[in-house]
Amino acid sequence: MAAVELVMPKMGESIMEATILNWSKQVGDIVEADETILEIATDKVDSEVPSPTDGVIVEILFDEGEVVAIGEVIAIIDTDADGGSDVNEAATTQTHDAPIQTKADNTQEAIQEATKEEGQDVEASRFYSPLVKSIAKQENISMAELEAIKGTGLNDRVTKKDILSYLENRSAAPASTPSPAVQAPKAPKAPKSVKSAPATTKTITAPPVSREGNVEIIEMDRMRRLIADHMVMSKHVSPHVTSFVEADVTNLFNWRKKNKKAFQDRYGEKITFTPIFVEAVIKAIKDFPGVNASVDGHQIILRKDINIGIAAALPSGNLIVPVIKNADYLNLAGLTRSVNDLAGRARQNKLKPDEVQGGTFTISNVGTFGNVMGTPIINQPQVAILAVGAIRKKPAVIETEFGDLIAVRQMMFLSLSYDHRVVDGMLGGSFLKRIADNLEAWDVNREI
Repeated sequence: MAAVELVMPKMGESIMEATILNWSKQVGDIVEADETILEIATDKVDSEVPSPTDGVIVEILFDEGEVVAIGEVIAIIDTDADGGSDVNEAATTQTHDAPIQTKADNTQEAIQEATKEEGQDVEASRFYSPLVKSIAKQENISMAELEAIKGTGLNDRVTKKDILSYLENRSAAPASTPSPAVQAPKAPKAPKSVKSAPATTKTITAPPVSREGNVEIIEMDRMRRLIADHMVMSKHVSPHVTSFVEADVTNLFNWRKKNKKAFQDRYGEKITFTPIFVEAVIKAIKDFPGVNASVDGHQIILRKDINIGIAAALPSGNLIVPVIKNADYLNLAGLTRSVNDLAGRARQNKLKPDEVQGGTFTISNVGTFGNVMGTPIINQPQVAILAVGAIRKKPAVIETEFGDLIAVRQMMFLSLSYDHRVVDGMLGGSFLKRIADNLEAWDVNREI
């Protein structure tokens, strides 16, 4: 049998794992190259995984709902088998549990050897995924201890969630040795696992919610849960500060109104205000590169690429942030095409995983909903996010050669939330003011 391993594909720079949503093919099914085998999901986007070759699926190593590390083998494809081969006939008679048990049989000998080397003579009674075994090894969990963990997966298998939950309870157990406070002045040793370190996060609990009265209980879908977790994490990670500025955008408002038909005739794209805002942000980032950064411990990672994320609302009410890569290389027509394309495919759930990764700065257009300003939450691991409010007619004082006059102008608020660990008021405020200056200085005679 010529076996080809199907691995969990890399989904982006910061993505380390993905959840299996659905197996489109089962053991014994014939697949062709590039045919969808399964659907997976990350915290950013859902995606399909195609077959790398023609063949027959002979093993499926993970179940639907399991979280799998990037690079892990998730299925085996036999490239020698065909619809009438003995291999295929044997495979089609197996249940979904059979290949998993086969995997356990293959690894049983290796597990026994490993435990005997540690002076243990405990055999594994069930299959453990490579990810679970890796965590167990890192945390010095013996096979006997691993066998005692209650599994919630298929056939009582221990999932990643099970072992991490066990580790939390394990680390929370009272120690027999004196606490670091009693042993002072010695400094406490660093914890072996990052997962058991942040004790303060465990003390934060939500207040109880009454379910009495006339209520409707709605279960959060997967994307909403991920968004909620990401927003809470961002607030814990970054001390948020928000600055505001009001901009007179009368010139660009009138320019767009005058040229939007000609623009569409020339480029085949409807120009909205969003690409204009993106252009103004790009120019400001070049003047203040400190906001195009990330924080890694005590190091500031300055991003040389300018990848602008555009927050887009989905029909489901959820939010996604597609990214315009190397946005500073695009002119206004290119930015318009990118904005329209990404926003359109976002609403149709057709974005690729790479198209929601790698952002260095994010723009959220709260004015789309008629809001005049907002205080957006930073899209980690970025250090700043801009909210643009609705453009409204307002009386404003303008300076002329004849003195100050009151006139009706097109005004809007801009608000910038930034990470106060690395972006202080001078940098954040100056950057925001530069965006407003760029918008106010729009050339009303600019060529399309």
